Amino acid sequence: MERVFADTGYWIALLNPRDDLHHKATATSRSYSPDQIVTSEMVLTEFLNTFSDYGPRLRQAAARAVASLRDTSQIVIVQQTSQLFEKALKRYQDMTDKSWSLTDCASFLIMEEKRITAALTHDRHFAQAGFQTLLALIDHEASKRSLDSTMRPPQPLLCSHYARASGLAASGASRKNL
Repeated sequence: MERVFADTGYWIALLNPRDDLHHKATATSRSYSPDQIVTSEMVLTEFLNTFSDYGPRLRQAAARAVASLRDTSQIVIVQQTSQLFEKALKRYQDMTDKSWSLTDCASFLIMEEKRITAALTHDRHFAQAGFQTLLALIDHEASKRSLDSTMRPPQPLLCSHYARASGLAASGASRKNL
């Protein structure tokens, strides 16, 4: 069973139906069982940071989604350790010709260590580092986010617990009342 790494953009696209990658992320999520997914605390931190300025309801929905992901034993969430941080910082410092973030560098290290070759992402940095990007778009401009108050979680098979935990799907919330 081949594992894949789930990057920040994947989790955002699953939560936001207005995201340009939402349909592709939802369809792709059906190709993988939760026990094939690896992500990291740094990725989940980026995910939460994305929703920090979008009001208390979306902020809480994102927090519940992360809590749900952390509660499942199927999805592997790699902890942020001092050792991982130091290695990622070294990679960040060494790769001055790239615009890779610290989280990207940590993700690449995790993927290399776990021998993961593909990522649920559209981020071109993963391709630059030699990984397959499963959500890659031909037009990178199309990947710009449209975050607003109309977000609600999707209903993909992979993230049914994710959607329930956000409180939006289970409550029957619609775009109108978000």
